Amino acid sequence: MLTVGDKFPSFDLTAVPGGPEGLKGDFVQISDKSDAGKWKIVFFWPMDFTFVCPTEIVAFGKLAKDFADRDAVVYGVSIDSQFVHLNWRLHKEDLKDLPIPMLADVKRELTEGTGVMAKEAGVALRATFVVDPHGVIRHVSVNDLSVGRNPQEILRILDGLQSDELCPCNWKKGDAFIKA
Repeated sequence: MLTVGDKFPSFDLTAVPGGPEGLKGDFVQISDKSDAGKWKIVFFWPMDFTFVCPTEIVAFGKLAKDFADRDAVVYGVSIDSQFVHLNWRLHKEDLKDLPIPMLADVKRELTEGTGVMAKEAGVALRATFVVDPHGVIRHVSVNDLSVGRNPQEILRILDGLQSDELCPCNWKKGDAFIKA
């Protein structure tokens, strides 16, 4: 699995765009070159039409404006196709207003390239990468398939990374930094 300091892999995936555009059935291409110069939050979920996944996707979506305020974009990725993503958005009430894109990694290139494939299950683990504007991984976390993650924690970590300071345990934006 890729880790902090590694270069995030190149990718070019078809996606269901976020917002109302995502409900029209028009797909877009999103690559590692998209949103150049921005921080990227790339999170993987196992597959669509499951139980834990929509809770996480909705939670990341609710924080999309907070991430955007920090010059970051959020990309959600699973091994499902863009057609499955679209169908899920159209039929799952909680996902209809989703403001973030859903990327389709049907060939599992990005899932395998990052090393987050749950080998026995054949799906992505619940992995989250924070990638800086230079394409370098600055944070990675992975949960078991059965446990959802906390997007608020990813926002807190992004704040800490962007501060370029020493941040103590449980630090939040606005708290004091550690002085060396």
